[in-house]
Amino acid sequence: MKGKKFQLLILLFSGFLFYFSNSTSAGWFSSRQSLAPQRLRCEHLDNPLGIDIEKPRLSWVIDDCRLPNADLKSEIINLKSKMPRGVRQTAYRILVASTPELLAKDTGDLWDSGKVQSDNSLYIEYAGIPLQSRQLCFWKVKTWSSCNDRSQGNSSESKPAMWSMGLLRQSDPPSLTSSGAAGWSAKWIGSPNSAEFEPAPLLRKTFSINRKIKRATAYISGLGYYELTLNGEKVGDHVLDPKFTRYDRRVLYVTYDVTRQLKKGKNAAGVMLGNGWYNYHVKNAWDFDTAPWRGQPKMILQLEIELYDGSRQTVISDESWKYSTGPIQFDGMLSGEVYDARLEKNGWDTANYDDSQWITARIVDAPKGKLTAQMVQPIRITETIRPVKITQPKPGVYLYDLGQNIAGTAQLTVKGPAGTDIKIQYAELLREDGTLNPDNIKSFCKSAEFQTERYILKGKGTEIWQSRFMYHGFQYVQVTGFPGEPKLENLKALVMHTDLENAGTFECSNELLNRIQHCTRWSYLNNFHGHPTDCPNREKNGWTGDAHLAAETGLYNFDPLAAYTQWMRDFKDEQRESGELPGIVPTGGWGYKWGNGPAWDSAYVLIPWYMYKYCGDIRILAEHYENLKRYVDYLTSKAKDGIVTIGLGDWCPAKTKTPEKVTSTGYYYCDVVIVSKIADILGKKDDAAKYSRLAADIKRAFNREFLDQRTRQYAGGTQTALACALYQGLVEPSNLDAVVKNLVENVTAKNDHLDCGILGTKYLLHALTDNDRSDVAYRIVAQTTEPSWGNWVKQGATTLWEGWNGSGTHNHIMFGDVSAWFYETLAGIQPDPSVPGFKKIIIKPGVVDDLTWVKASHNSVYGRIASNWKLEGNKLTLNVTIPPNTTATVFVPARDASSVLESGKPAEKAQGIKFLRMDNSNRKSIFAVYETGSGSYCFISQTE
Repeated sequence: MKGKKFQLLILLFSGFLFYFSNSTSAGWFSSRQSLAPQRLRCEHLDNPLGIDIEKPRLSWVIDDCRLPNADLKSEIINLKSKMPRGVRQTAYRILVASTPELLAKDTGDLWDSGKVQSDNSLYIEYAGIPLQSRQLCFWKVKTWSSCNDRSQGNSSESKPAMWSMGLLRQSDPPSLTSSGAAGWSAKWIGSPNSAEFEPAPLLRKTFSINRKIKRATAYISGLGYYELTLNGEKVGDHVLDPKFTRYDRRVLYVTYDVTRQLKKGKNAAGVMLGNGWYNYHVKNAWDFDTAPWRGQPKMILQLEIELYDGSRQTVISDESWKYSTGPIQFDGMLSGEVYDARLEKNGWDTANYDDSQWITARIVDAPKGKLTAQMVQPIRITETIRPVKITQPKPGVYLYDLGQNIAGTAQLTVKGPAGTDIKIQYAELLREDGTLNPDNIKSFCKSAEFQTERYILKGKGTEIWQSRFMYHGFQYVQVTGFPGEPKLENLKALVMHTDLENAGTFECSNELLNRIQHCTRWSYLNNFHGHPTDCPNREKNGWTGDAHLAAETGLYNFDPLAAYTQWMRDFKDEQRESGELPGIVPTGGWGYKWGNGPAWDSAYVLIPWYMYKYCGDIRILAEHYENLKRYVDYLTSKAKDGIVTIGLGDWCPAKTKTPEKVTSTGYYYCDVVIVSKIADILGKKDDAAKYSRLAADIKRAFNREFLDQRTRQYAGGTQTALACALYQGLVEPSNLDAVVKNLVENVTAKNDHLDCGILGTKYLLHALTDNDRSDVAYRIVAQTTEPSWGNWVKQGATTLWEGWNGSGTHNHIMFGDVSAWFYETLAGIQPDPSVPGFKKIIIKPGVVDDLTWVKASHNSVYGRIASNWKLEGNKLTLNVTIPPNTTATVFVPARDASSVLESGKPAEKAQGIKFLRMDNSNRKSIFAVYETGSGSYCFISQTE
């Protein structure tokens, strides 16, 4: 008996050591903090400027309780009594004021919600005085919270946050604006020349401000891209603005606070324009060169200045602006830029520049699209990468290797004679002779050089240059024409993508999986430039299939909610009256006859559904519901006896092909089921019943068409067909075991390798895991021979590739759902489907094969969730963090409930924990299942 007690003490102590060395709540021993609301968001954004949602939604998270300073030993002994658990919000009060001073006095002159008894902290719609153009809104929230279901009446107040309204209408009547001025009074201007293509335009204007400046705001859109400067200084840190849209239906403008960049006296505004997607003049495979919106670069700018004496001044783009061209002689999306530094006009965007030789800018036709606010995180330069080596494969040819495949551009530092012409080329592969090899990515650039830039020196000291209106996909940069011999320090790479906040971490004992996670995260970011794309080099297209396959990975690892919200509006802009969608969004018309179909188009149904599932966003469902109905009705019109045959199938299969009608019908069923669920959520009961009946009809048709009743094989028994039926919920319960058995046998026969394309690969891992065979899924992921992610890693991949055999581009995201599987299955962090948005959390760690530990976290819309587990022999230690205002169901691998300890005591007696049941439904694992509130927990169990 004494030996057993001693063994228990050792078990407890070792568990505590692991817990405190790896705990996700390292701040427990800092000074106590209140449950202060943090991460205040307006429409998924931090302090956004110039939004045009007239009833914006406000959200926050509740901070964790913190423990007081204490001796570590006493904390271990008294952990139960000191651990904060069961933290929940009981009420809130939102104040929105027109000035910071009023807010500081607790006066919400725009809106005072009053004390609302509610635990809701997400998407609370502004319900105050109607908001007008330009309105500044300063807000904070006060919350009341309790711990362990004891309503203590504790209240805490957030720090202030803000948002501002944009120009809500093209021409607001004076009575509708706070300033008394019209909404948009500026005009679209551009080159006075009629040439289809010319060097990048420069537009400038000088103006005087005769009084002290209180506040200045710039509203601007420049097509295709723009760079705005005031008094010679670039405004903001964005690049590649505005986001690419269907310009004949929607054009985005950006708002900046430019108070600091203006001064009393003479000022100057300058705008440089790039062609971007608006004037896509290079012949390409997707017909953007013939897009209905295509035209010369143009811009609209409205600069509004509020002075301390109460007066206002407005500077607008109009015929008073001057025009010239500058050093950018060529810029094309797939091609690159040609920059002749000898043609720079030094000081062209400053007040004292002599523009007497410039000519008057021309008033041009406005684009047909509606001018709306860009409510998306901007594209920024997020990282600088220095090359790991430089080689000289041929005389005068220098090759830089970054060691990482990225999206961005190079920055060149050089000194040499005027007129020296340096050529910079980008690619992700090398030829056998060590020179650049762009062959795998250049095929769709038809009429110009591909990913190639030229910089012509001005010959004045050290020159530093990077392209302005371009990004490329590359690992290698080849430089020719360099004066002398370049060194490593002469070039660095600038990483560029939509600046999405990091929201997840995953690490485990298998280093191969860590490398796959690294590749996936890089591929996701490399392929996000305003919206998701397929690759950053060959196409840069918003392929819808690639995007929805990787969307759950994106939602675990990053915070793309604002960007996805905007992209769904692009879908709405593209949808035809029939309900049909193109394969790429945005498009100039290409993609309605090829590349579309349910396996791709379902992005329009799935991504809003994922936003609801993972983040609890109902408005996105309501905003698009009628369009989603129209889409599934369109599929119904294309179906014959419940089977849909249109569209692409399991793209890039490893070996075995699966008929397109299998996956197309699978997505047809999936879409109808989701639309039925959305209808139910929105209270549209008749629609819910209608689409539920339709889904049942499709399910019967699918099984009638594809299921062999004797063998229980679907469509010849391919992995994709079997996994599709399982993943999409098309298998009848009576057939489930046999179909799972067939799938496992198929995988086993291929030596635990997958044999799928991009659709089947997503189905496969989840279909196996959902049916208690995560062990088989893990063995698939852990392979290092073709076809596998590990085979790519073994060949030096730093991003995910397009083809299992290495063909195509080496920077794709379409096989990226594996990262979501890491979080869901290995770490076991899952949203409870009964309550969306991680309001209820499932923690169900996947202890499989040779995996001995996992550390993972996800910043949900309620706060940080963490699941860290470690297996030592038969002892499992599981550390869990559940954010305030949520509850969790925790599955602890254990031989029985009596073997489970939590914070040093039997789990069923631990504070804030309720034992629910033993679960042995998984044939490979047994779990003790507990219900918990928020807090941090340390479970220790015996697994055998």
